[in-house]
Amino acid sequence: MKKHLTAGIFALAIVISAAILGNSIVNRNKKSGTVDVTGLGEQNFSSDLVVWEGNFSRESFEIKDAYADLEKDRKAVTDYLIGKGIPKDQIIFKAVNTNPQYQQNYNNNGNYMGQTFLGYQLNQSIQIESNDVDKVEQISREITELLLQGVKFYSQAPRYYYTKLESLKIEMISKATEDARLRAERIAENSGSKLGKLISANMGIFQITGQNSSEDYSWGGTFNTSSKEKTASITMRLSYRVK
Repeated sequence: MKKHLTAGIFALAIVISAAILGNSIVNRNKKSGTVDVTGLGEQNFSSDLVVWEGNFSRESFEIKDAYADLEKDRKAVTDYLIGKGIPKDQIIFKAVNTNPQYQQNYNNNGNYMGQTFLGYQLNQSIQIESNDVDKVEQISREITELLLQGVKFYSQAPRYYYTKLESLKIEMISKATEDARLRAERIAENSGSKLGKLISANMGIFQITGQNSSEDYSWGGTFNTSSKEKTASITMRLSYRVK
């Protein structure tokens, strides 16, 4: 009887050991861990705000004569822009810069002999900020017509902006997040796993570049102002649990 009891206990121990070992193998082979993915959101858009600047100048030996000439030029510039359809309240003239002009004198031996006063140069800057992007862009190209009126006008390149960046950024985050989720699902499926809960989400740098340009992305973020047609992009890095 004692022998049969001992044999039974030994057999039961073998069964329990086998069960424990089998369960360990299953748990060891169970797929677990995380998957990290980066999604990209992009959107092309057109600028809806333009800022354009230019300046004109006059020179005279007498400062009052230079001011009088500059005033005539200011009127000519104002009349020209209003005639092109720019509202008067959008034409902003900045403070006049006054620069005395001197000639440096040297003798034949290269020794400094003092300076000669040549008169004054007065500079006036102008700025226009408008939502009528196409109109201002065209004026910036045609403004040299003022040269025919004797106005020494120098035009700068327009700068282009977008007034709905916050809404656009939210849209880009949504697109980048969805792109990352799809990538994570594909990785999980290819590895025979299933996508679990989202562990973390980190937003990358918001970038704005000119469409079809070769601009380099910057770690601090690129913000293009020289192109009317732009591309916004942002990345989202997501970490999921897999099972």
